[in-house]
Amino acid sequence: MQRPFRLTSSAVFIALAAFAVTAYAQTSAPAVKASATPSAKSVKAKAASDAPADDADGIKKLLEDKFPGATISNIVKSPFAGLYEAQFDDQIVYTDAKVSFVFVGSVFDADSKRNLTEEKMRKLSRIAWDSLPLDLAMKKVKGNGQRKLVVFADADCPFCARLESELKNIDNVTIYTFLYPIDSLHPDSARKSRTIWCAADRQQAWDAYYDSGKLPDNAGDCDNPVAKTAELGARYKVNATPTLIFADGTLVAGALPAAKLESEMNNAEAEAKKLAAAKKS
Repeated sequence: MQRPFRLTSSAVFIALAAFAVTAYAQTSAPAVKASATPSAKSVKAKAASDAPADDADGIKKLLEDKFPGATISNIVKSPFAGLYEAQFDDQIVYTDAKVSFVFVGSVFDADSKRNLTEEKMRKLSRIAWDSLPLDLAMKKVKGNGQRKLVVFADADCPFCARLESELKNIDNVTIYTFLYPIDSLHPDSARKSRTIWCAADRQQAWDAYYDSGKLPDNAGDCDNPVAKTAELGARYKVNATPTLIFADGTLVAGALPAAKLESEMNNAEAEAKKLAAAKKS
């Protein structure tokens, strides 16, 4: 379903600069109100009250009034530029206390070069591991299998093939693969997925397919989860393959290289333990 409104991305440092110029102009010359530069791509307020919103509820109300149909949540005061941070549908935006301007883009820590917006969005979009229907996935245990990884994969996706190659260099992990054919890109992938699932050893069939391109000899007409995994991916807003889910529930799209996979898995395992401990306390 198409959303009624979606903000487009812009370079956040330009947007923040425009906000600073506007704030200075409003303070030093009340009779003249500076406007944001066109390159900032800020969204000017056009409705609702001009009264300041002093808390999260007030800002949420102003955002909902000015952008009808948008889902607004998780509003907090940001540590920079006097802005507030809000989850706007499936992205993070930044706004001033009056919701006069809304800025879209990534905020980076200048010293560490960390993408703070991306990190926050990953936390907000976490999936509870216990909610995953792992019985609908193929399961592969490597080494002691202690670490956990979920993969949404399309049989004809070249990036999924690249990920499979990288996973050969990863040990001590249990990999759950949800068959997730994207029909608009790979119209034969659903048939291949059903054929692989209907094999006597579906995980071996999956590995053989990526090693040699050979499919198992069956009609693919057994009871299979392909329709259900398509619904699952849509629910989790999986719009690219491969998409990975780590032990702490964070989603990452793309064929990560082995070194990055190791780092992400280890960080996620540690974070999952912290979350579990916090839940118990």
